[in-house]
Amino acid sequence: MQPTSTSKLGFFFSDHHRWLLKHIHKRLRNRADAEDTAADTFCQLLAAQVDPDSIEQPRAYLSTIARRLMFDRHRRRQLELAYLERLSLLPEPLAPSPEEQLLLLEALVTIDRVLDGLPHVVKATFLYSQLDGLSYVAIAQKLGLSERTVSRYMKQALCQCYLSELTP
Repeated sequence: MQPTSTSKLGFFFSDHHRWLLKHIHKRLRNRADAEDTAADTFCQLLAAQVDPDSIEQPRAYLSTIARRLMFDRHRRRQLELAYLERLSLLPEPLAPSPEEQLLLLEALVTIDRVLDGLPHVVKATFLYSQLDGLSYVAIAQKLGLSERTVSRYMKQALCQCYLSELTP
């Protein structure tokens, strides 16, 4: 009788979970984050519907997924810290409520994920325009670019946003 893909994943998980958790914990030095990242790693494996038998180097495969997740977690935290720093500069009557703050932070994380892979200057152009409300002229001056380049970068970022809506 052939094992089902679910039981194969169960064996794969039990064979590699402890090693992966130690591997991640060494890098993050935080047990809770290491556990979350290990769980997310196996969730990605499950979502990708990969046959565990087809993975020639399981530890390399899992550590690659985990490394990407750790990088995403770090980027998300940096984004959150920058957002909270900006909020702290606002006068209290203008500061958003905790619920609004959470929604705004989730939107920022989504934007960051959508723009992932674009060059830094393209992301900066988009964010200056959409979050800071700067004109193309002001962005061009701030980044040392021509207005035409700012326009081209905005088009590139907006295309990326549009395409991300088309793909799950």
